Amino acid sequence: MTRPKLDIIAMGRSSVDLYGQQVGGRLEDMGNFVKAVGGSPTNTSIGLARLGLKPGLITRVGDEHMGRFIREQLVREGVDVEGVHTDPGRFTALAILGIRDDKSFPLLFYRTDCADAAIDESDIDEDYILSAGAVLVSGTHFSRPNTNAAQRKAMKIARRHGRRVAFDIDYRPNLWGLAGLGAGEERYIRSDTVSQHLQEVLADCDLIVGTEEEIHIAGGVTDTLAALRRIRELSAATIVCKRGPMGCVVFTGAIPDDLDQGIRGPGFPVEVFNVLGAGDGFMAGFLRGWLVNESIETCCAWANACGAFAVSRLMCSIEYPTWRELQYFLTHGSPHRALRKDETLNHIHWTSTRRRLPPSLTVFAIDHRSQLEKMAQEVEAPLERIATLKSLAVDAVVKVAQGRSGFGMLLDGNYGREALFKTTDHDFWIARPLERSGSRPLTLEVEGSSSLGVLLAEWPVHHTAKVLCFYHPDDPEDLKQQQERELKRVYDACRGVGRELLVELIASASGRLADDTMATVMRRFYELGIKPDWWKLEDLPSTDAWRQVATVIDDNDPDCRGVVLLGLDVPEAELAEAFRRAAPCERVKGFAVGRTIFAAPARAWLAGQMTDAEVVDAMAANFASLVALWRAAAMARTHA
Repeated sequence: MTRPKLDIIAMGRSSVDLYGQQVGGRLEDMGNFVKAVGGSPTNTSIGLARLGLKPGLITRVGDEHMGRFIREQLVREGVDVEGVHTDPGRFTALAILGIRDDKSFPLLFYRTDCADAAIDESDIDEDYILSAGAVLVSGTHFSRPNTNAAQRKAMKIARRHGRRVAFDIDYRPNLWGLAGLGAGEERYIRSDTVSQHLQEVLADCDLIVGTEEEIHIAGGVTDTLAALRRIRELSAATIVCKRGPMGCVVFTGAIPDDLDQGIRGPGFPVEVFNVLGAGDGFMAGFLRGWLVNESIETCCAWANACGAFAVSRLMCSIEYPTWRELQYFLTHGSPHRALRKDETLNHIHWTSTRRRLPPSLTVFAIDHRSQLEKMAQEVEAPLERIATLKSLAVDAVVKVAQGRSGFGMLLDGNYGREALFKTTDHDFWIARPLERSGSRPLTLEVEGSSSLGVLLAEWPVHHTAKVLCFYHPDDPEDLKQQQERELKRVYDACRGVGRELLVELIASASGRLADDTMATVMRRFYELGIKPDWWKLEDLPSTDAWRQVATVIDDNDPDCRGVVLLGLDVPEAELAEAFRRAAPCERVKGFAVGRTIFAAPARAWLAGQMTDAEVVDAMAANFASLVALWRAAAMARTHA
């Protein structure tokens, strides 16, 4: 038999979760919310993908922005979306969540006639079910006739063809109509009707997972051992009982007289920050072992660790650990009970969950402000024309890119505001400057706001923050310390609000550029705990200088995305030489060049000597020429 292409297919709820960012207050008082993909089986599928398996998902989303967000995020995470169907007549489900204290987590479900609640048997394709080794069903979707029929159909197909069935009891009383709309936080209300309904499916399950309260509802009694025995009477499945900070206990055969006589794995005592979604993270960790036939003890360890990560962080799926992160934690542990404060784990998490990018990056940099202002003044052009020029530069990149990936732009939020809006229609890598043009010591230009964090939070999540620092190892100590403090502030702000950071370094403007100069500066920044996602560096004197740069990156942050080469307004022939020197260094991924591309055409256009179409063509030709030069240099590296 051909091995299934997917490890498991989850089915059921899929929502957009809006998390209140104010911790320790009522949901009524929340002022800011952050968005993430949610819904129990959807969370679990993302958790599994992060742990290295190949999950699929059957659900419905609306034909609107939130539905597209879920689909796009699932694709980014590595979840197969063949079974994610778009419902044109319903909105995507929403959930609003908050943290009042370490025991109270208010939760509202907006699910009136939502898309995922409309799943029916037509959503279950037999070939798709058979493309996976197992299916995961959830208790909530047995609460409606249509979703109940859909899950039962999937289970029958799976059982008929020897696939395994996992059942997450996932009991939410108000989603069964047992509590009011505002009672999403309620975890248990006894109901003989719900118990009877769930017991009808237990015999067809190979794995049953739930908290003690969920075991109670499935077993129909409020004594945990008695409930487990009732489940065992109905099912030969492996039963996993989640016990919060005590970890879990698993029963593969007869139920003993004491819960502690079941199979257990190590627990991980952590500070409870938010319990919402922790069970889904736990489920992903347990399934990661169960699906590949690891020992039950290993399954428990992975599940407990994933649950520990989830309760120690704010959100659900977006906070779940990656496989590398989990393995580091299991090997090294953490000095922090609040895992969200562990800088090493946070860095692994950040670098292993960033959006994927093409292997090379060719960037048109036109974030210049003072240089273009001077140019406009020299030809007596209104400064307002600069904004139009930057918008035309977007057209030039579009013309060169022709829909291909690996292209980008550096644009500011002042003159480049309209140009930034224009890039939304294209799949460009975007970076934006934070520094005041030409400042030394480094001074930030916080556009109309006194708070760097507030500014970054206003940016689209995929925009990269760029900061230029003129820094030389021979600078006076007080100047170096001032610049280092500002860079560390930028780095911390970017990490705090989830924005990538590009650090641009120019040393030649304030001292001799020797082979070891740039590596020395970068090493110093790494010692300070500054680990930018990108470096933007000037042309270095030799291939050995580039080798030293690569060594510093390899030693301090192997997950760094890489280096792009800047231009400093040199002629194209000099850039070609710079490309040839830099290209043998595999850490160099491309270039971010500006004035070599736009200087001459921009001056002519500002002076009224070129039309809009002509300046677009001229900038596109210059940019295309540099792209070709870089690709030739990179190709030579590949064949070296």
